[in-house]
Amino acid sequence: MTAIPLIAHTSPAAILAWVNGRPVTARRFLADVALLAAALPEGGHVFNACADRYRFTVGLCAALLRGKATLLPSSQTPETVRQLCAFAPDVFCLRDQPAPAMAMPVFEYHEGVAAAASDACADVPSIPADRVLAYVFTSGSTGTPVPHRKTWGAMAGGARAAAQRLGLCDGRAWTLVGTVPPQHMFGLEATVMLALQGGAALASAPAFYPADVRDALAAVPAPRALVSSPVHLRTLVQADMAMPAADLLLCATAPLGRELATAAEDLFRGPLREIYGSTETGQLATRRTAQEEIWTLVPGVRLQPRTADGDEDTITWAEGGHLEQPVALGDAIEPLDAGHFLLHGRKGDLLNIAGKRTSLAYLEHQLNAIDGVQDGAFFMPGDSHEGDAHGHVVRLVAVVVAPGVTSAAILQALRARIDPAFLPRPLLFAERLPRNAAGKLPRDALAALVAQLSEARDRAPALPAFVIDAGHPAMAGHFPGNPIVPGVVLLDHALLALGSALGRPLVPTQAGTIKFLSPVRPGERVEIEHDAEPATDGSERLRITLRSAGREVASGTLQLRASASEGTPC
Repeated sequence: MTAIPLIAHTSPAAILAWVNGRPVTARRFLADVALLAAALPEGGHVFNACADRYRFTVGLCAALLRGKATLLPSSQTPETVRQLCAFAPDVFCLRDQPAPAMAMPVFEYHEGVAAAASDACADVPSIPADRVLAYVFTSGSTGTPVPHRKTWGAMAGGARAAAQRLGLCDGRAWTLVGTVPPQHMFGLEATVMLALQGGAALASAPAFYPADVRDALAAVPAPRALVSSPVHLRTLVQADMAMPAADLLLCATAPLGRELATAAEDLFRGPLREIYGSTETGQLATRRTAQEEIWTLVPGVRLQPRTADGDEDTITWAEGGHLEQPVALGDAIEPLDAGHFLLHGRKGDLLNIAGKRTSLAYLEHQLNAIDGVQDGAFFMPGDSHEGDAHGHVVRLVAVVVAPGVTSAAILQALRARIDPAFLPRPLLFAERLPRNAAGKLPRDALAALVAQLSEARDRAPALPAFVIDAGHPAMAGHFPGNPIVPGVVLLDHALLALGSALGRPLVPTQAGTIKFLSPVRPGERVEIEHDAEPATDGSERLRITLRSAGREVASGTLQLRASASEGTPC
């Protein structure tokens, strides 16, 4: 039976982790693992909920030594705990910080457990390759998480291949800093297994916010690699915060655009390698996204296009290398040669509207490339991405986080980037998207957000509104090349629209303080909020607020004529 050493570090004094700014040697790590392995309770399955990356790794390896499989779900909700107990009734939770009570036994990995370990040198244990390391869970279509069995041999082989492909086997002592949690497949591979089997060191502290990432990188020596996701990288780029240099950036969990990849390389002054893979396969290929479209397979992995009998679609299978058996890939892949391919998006994300085809990944890439859009996603309700008998879909929705940006501006930018058939109807605004700790956006969470925003939008009473188009005479000189609706035109149309809604003309006699707070451009919808106070002489004092795409553009007061039955608005 093949056995693989637990770590690839060749010296007991080699640094395997950085904890609170202090190095942890391979010797100390092995002692910590041995101590925790002896202390673990009975039960063949461990729910490893440790937040500290070093303690997670010690717990993972201690469970492996004891023959206990680690369960790694995508969340830690009470429903997730219930489902884990149904999957493995003997499961217990290993955690390193206080948390609410849960419906399974809990073993606390506390300071006392860590401090009791000695630095006595221990031999590096070898683990049978067929021993189950973990079950990584993905969300299933029925709502029940789907477990994916990961053996020690497959995970170790994948990590060694990735280390070779990424250049980490260059004899230098690399340190890995991660923004993605170790419970996620990419975090497990790139911050834990890559350290164990690539001879690198891992940084223990969670690094989520920009200041955390800055401090975590600054606390460890070069060469250092930052393991992250597109949503984290976008936040880091937009934070306008100087960052320590990273000798390598690794990114996965969602498609990465070239513009963001280039910006990340500029920020960290190092090359970015995007990882292609899945929970089912692990890491399969890499590319330097800022400079190339072509993916290069990790050593040993092959792609095999196959066509099933009676089926016109070609399915690409991955096989060889660290894969224990061939795996069908759910992506549209164009093999170029034995080691390279082009990726055209997920087959399940393909859209067909009015005979035109695109993918959700492409649409989201274009949406997030618009200035001012901090995050955004497209959503197709229902299970089918095909159009109806007339070539139309029921509704393609987009949700954006874009403070201060108007709906009209986003739609105008999208018209320049995508076919009009794929413009979202409606475009919804949110304070944040419900991404998980790895930066992924679960479909069920996005569906719930879309339903919530749509309900609030439908429930809100319709306000009087107007739109000034680009053909308005005032646009010609206000201003050439950068048209802005003049304030007097805004007030004129606001009074016309409000008067029409109230069923009577509004004739102003005097203007109070009017503030214009934000420019309005042709084509933007302006809504009117108002209230009025009657005066003793029969006149009215009208207070109005004009809003566009959720932002206030103007506000003030007007005195209205006592008899509103004569005259016309100004």
